[in-house]
Amino acid sequence: MFSFVQIHCPSPYNLPVTVARSLPIKDRIELLFLLNLLSFELLNYTIMKKYFLLLLLGWGSQVQAQESAASPVKWLTFEEAVEKSKVEKRKIFIDVYTDWCGWCKVMDKNTFTDPKIAKLLNEKFYPVKFDAEQTADVTFRGTTFKFVPYGNKGSHQLAMALLNNQMSYPNFVFLDEEFRIIPIIQGYTSLPGYRKPEEFHIFVDFISGDFYKTIGLEDYQKKYKSPYTSAEGTSGGK
Repeated sequence: MFSFVQIHCPSPYNLPVTVARSLPIKDRIELLFLLNLLSFELLNYTIMKKYFLLLLLGWGSQVQAQESAASPVKWLTFEEAVEKSKVEKRKIFIDVYTDWCGWCKVMDKNTFTDPKIAKLLNEKFYPVKFDAEQTADVTFRGTTFKFVPYGNKGSHQLAMALLNNQMSYPNFVFLDEEFRIIPIIQGYTSLPGYRKPEEFHIFVDFISGDFYKTIGLEDYQKKYKSPYTSAEGTSGGK
């Protein structure tokens, strides 16, 4: 019957290595050498994997920062928009997105870079980007909204409140000067889905010009003059 002795070697998982005493000394030395070599390779692999993940995260953050810097829209956090509203009241536009949402990125690239869209958002609103899966708490008017984990991910309570639990992305919410949700489409508290600049402009124009207070979107569409189809087309916003 074999008897065993435990020999501790530098394993990345800190596991003891066990060698049979009945093996010849030469074979035991070779086996220990191979085990140490294997441990060293595993350690190198673990270190390299960690460095790769750090580089990947750093690259992603750098790309996101570059995209934000390149955007003509002057994006704010929700908290920043609330603070600015204390000095000058404006409507708030909220882009509710997630990092994994492909159409959110297309919206950033194609729609929010459009000069007409950016101008309206910057001049008539406090534009906010809100990650629906952010884990940081947000306190607003005495209520603390938290991240709620479920499955592999989760959702933030503020996003759930803004979207009325209809969690799809991209999604857009308009708040009036008193932080009340302005409904655009019947049955929704938000405006869901990707839209090209010429499609998105009418919604921003409808809200920024206060037309929603007197007529519905369907009636406004009949009088709306798109600046994308006519050189003299003007925005109805004030």
